[in-house]
Amino acid sequence: MVTSEYSAHHLQVLEGLEAVRKRPGMYIGSTDSRGLMHCVWEIIDNAVDEALAGNGDRIDITLHADGSVEVHDTGRGIPVDIEPRTGLSGVEVVFTKLHAGGKFGGGSYAASGGLHGVGASVVNALSERLDVEVDRGGKTWAMSFHRGEPGVFADKGDKSPDSPFTPFEERSELRVVGKAPRGVTGTRIRYWADRQIFTKDAAFQFEELSTRARQTAFLVPGLEIVVKDARPQAGSGTGGGSATDEIIETSFRFDGGISEFAEFLAVDSPITDTWRLTGTGTFTETVPVLQPTGAMVPTEVERECNVDIAVRWGTGYETTTRSFVNIIATPKGGTHQQGFEQELLKVLRDQVAQNARRLKVGSDKLEKDDVMAGLTAVLTVRLPEPQFEGQTKEILGTPAVRQIVTQVVRKELGARFSSPKRDDKNQTALLLDKVVSEMKARISARAHKETQRRKNALESSSLPVKLADCRSSDVEQSELFIVEGDSALGTAKLARNSEFQALLPIRGKILNVQKASVSDMLSNAECASIIQVIGAGSGRSFDLSAARYGKVILMSDADVDGAHIRTLLLTLFFRYMRPLVEAGRVFAAVPPLHRVIVMNPGTKPNETIYTYSEPELHALLAKVTKSGRRWHEPVQRYKGLGEMDADQLATTTMDRSGRMLRRVRLQDAEVAGSVFELLMGNEVAPRRDFIVESSHRLSREAIDA
Repeated sequence: MVTSEYSAHHLQVLEGLEAVRKRPGMYIGSTDSRGLMHCVWEIIDNAVDEALAGNGDRIDITLHADGSVEVHDTGRGIPVDIEPRTGLSGVEVVFTKLHAGGKFGGGSYAASGGLHGVGASVVNALSERLDVEVDRGGKTWAMSFHRGEPGVFADKGDKSPDSPFTPFEERSELRVVGKAPRGVTGTRIRYWADRQIFTKDAAFQFEELSTRARQTAFLVPGLEIVVKDARPQAGSGTGGGSATDEIIETSFRFDGGISEFAEFLAVDSPITDTWRLTGTGTFTETVPVLQPTGAMVPTEVERECNVDIAVRWGTGYETTTRSFVNIIATPKGGTHQQGFEQELLKVLRDQVAQNARRLKVGSDKLEKDDVMAGLTAVLTVRLPEPQFEGQTKEILGTPAVRQIVTQVVRKELGARFSSPKRDDKNQTALLLDKVVSEMKARISARAHKETQRRKNALESSSLPVKLADCRSSDVEQSELFIVEGDSALGTAKLARNSEFQALLPIRGKILNVQKASVSDMLSNAECASIIQVIGAGSGRSFDLSAARYGKVILMSDADVDGAHIRTLLLTLFFRYMRPLVEAGRVFAAVPPLHRVIVMNPGTKPNETIYTYSEPELHALLAKVTKSGRRWHEPVQRYKGLGEMDADQLATTTMDRSGRMLRRVRLQDAEVAGSVFELLMGNEVAPRRDFIVESSHRLSREAIDA
């Protein structure tokens, strides 16, 4: 029963591992196969961290027939002594306490994949049973857990999560179950995932496990990782397919590290060898450090970041990059990948500029896609306590890493380009030829696309006959004038610069699209003409990059009807071509209202001055009177564009050197939308109220009648 009452006793405080079982997705991403595999990674990554710290050179991963997973490493073994603050053994702390472990800056790990101290405890919380055995100090220690709770299983024969379980009551016990040979250390963890948590179809993926194991072996040279699948395999017996007990086993060990990884990933013929770019940088950051008293004190610490990159260019066009932080894959990149790509582009741009004459590049510049084509790169950084975005660690967030990677790439790649060795010179020359050919192909393709787009639009049978197009194909320079009436069109044709100014006349007032349906708008000849001429579509399918003109200029008479036409046109642009307005590419021409010929004394030629408002006209006449001069009477008042001759229209409204344009902007689209709806929408009553309430703002003298 749902109640509206809400007080403190409705609040729940989830203690320990309860929170993990209540909200597993927060810790492992999901409860399907992906989340199941994430749990395996958490255990494996802990074992790899040991190898990364120089402890142990082998990890065995076994998928057992009963659905359990076992990970065995030869590291130092989880501490078995008592942790003083909790009074529990190190093993129990690691598997039952969230945010507990040896990777919070205590000096046990210089660089590790584990950061938050929740990996092993989360796996324990989401397991129906977990057994851990530690070889350390000449003894083998053991402990078992049932859904995160420590205790003892009464196994009869094989281990099973269904065996009777007795939890510890007064205190936990880390049992000694045997002797370990002298000098032998390590940890064995076997767990059965809890089917109350994971979906029925969640399963361990052997191929994914092997791929990850191979990747890790590349990243930690000298580490051997063995993956075994002891689950029943689908066979091909006479009965049409039966299960077999065959154990599938794969083993990975690579002493060449990420150079071998890059060669493994590459699928095309090489242009360059696999280059290693390595270096180290330091940075400082302020982090809370746990003191012996238990207090967290903000402390400025110096960090060291090791960068190791393998790059190789081939003849193909695909880009393959893999980035890692402390052997943890960062598929969505982060600051290390940003620094790498940024500096790679910068270095190659500089090299192309230095060889511009040989490469015949002119003023064209490389872009990121030109440089990345055919590139296979493996980027690894190692640093203590990296900042990730989330527990799944897909994006590195430590800001200082970007600059360190940038410096390493600049130095190492620069040294490769300045190397006096003949082999290096040949390879760098081939690389520059490749990236420049990519750039030229891109520019050529873009030019062809622009030409084809304009050609298709011009040759379209639906393109309005009355369009007077310009000759230039440069979108940045071209302008489309939407002109009110055929009479003004004739004058505008003589006044325009036909190189880059196009003209499209409209007849009177177009459809009010704020009231009309989409089908009515598209069937309206004037609206359809405007959309077809601009050539970028309408509504959701509008593609700003396809617009055929850099500026769209609305040129209407300087009277009430002209203002109404301009408003109707703006409504069309706002409703169906809004990105054009948001990009600041829609303008309103500002034709003058008056033409004043000021007479000068003697033989000095008379002066023609245009004004754009009544106050401006009165101010001009007062200034002329004060100077003792006169003007021709009557002062010409333009009622429409058709009253101007071509020279006057060009000088005042169309010539770039003397015209005035008013840019149409949408500072607040929501407010603009409500205003358009008020002024042009279907609801008449709010518009009438607005006119009545605002009538006091109107001056009778301002009415153009």
